[in-house]
Amino acid sequence: MRYLPDAITTRTLDTTALRHHFLVQGLFTPGAITLEILELDRAVVGGAVPTHEPLTLLAPAALRAEYFCEHRELGVLNTGGAGTVEVDGVSHALGAHDALYIGRGARDVRFHSADANTPARYYLISYPAHAVFPTARITPAEADVLSLGTPESANQRQVRRYIHAGGVKSAQLVMGVTVLAPGSVWNTMPAHTHHRRSEIYLYFDLPAEAIVLHLVGEPTETKTLVVRNGEVALSPGWSVHSGCGTSAYAFCWAMGGENQDYADMDPVAMSVLR
Repeated sequence: MRYLPDAITTRTLDTTALRHHFLVQGLFTPGAITLEILELDRAVVGGAVPTHEPLTLLAPAALRAEYFCEHRELGVLNTGGAGTVEVDGVSHALGAHDALYIGRGARDVRFHSADANTPARYYLISYPAHAVFPTARITPAEADVLSLGTPESANQRQVRRYIHAGGVKSAQLVMGVTVLAPGSVWNTMPAHTHHRRSEIYLYFDLPAEAIVLHLVGEPTETKTLVVRNGEVALSPGWSVHSGCGTSAYAFCWAMGGENQDYADMDPVAMSVLR
């Protein structure tokens, strides 16, 4: 279980403490499923990288559940090679940037790669669910796409909404992928907060030598996380969440909380940021 500090305590953190609390590393291990349970809205983040054998998703003892999705819903995003996710005996093929929503009550979830030499890399994000919705696959072509930003602001990007109120239905999970255009490096700037929901960022498709400087903290007390490919930044409702990279990149954003209104944001004026 990972516990996050409150806004006042976060103001005092040094780099080591900030990274310990707000940065999740090491999720993608070949041949394994890695999970981390967060105190933040009871979210679970994880990674599954099947190679020669499929991987079965089991419930950690800390969930006190018979099976992982007994009380939860699950979003899966493939950031690697082709593969399939088997849910209660039904196989769903996922290529790069394809996503799968798995509803509460799914008992048997297994991850496969089509080629062990270029395995699938499944990112997992889960929140508690109060209702049951059907499992559904979403491809980038099927997503609700927003084109935002300008080249002049270095933030031209495509926002693909996969799981949201107007798309694939869920109990509380809202999830999508943002892809920056070549030459753009800023995401979600001007910044915003939303106290009704936490937000979790997986950064991926970053070159090995590239980094993203991800802002976390209150608008007037921002701090910086250095984030690399396959790492996850955690953002409580009181925190900003935006970043600037040394190259174009993609990130999966996922939210859980009181509502599913994608536009429920509290904008932060650039003059306020500190």
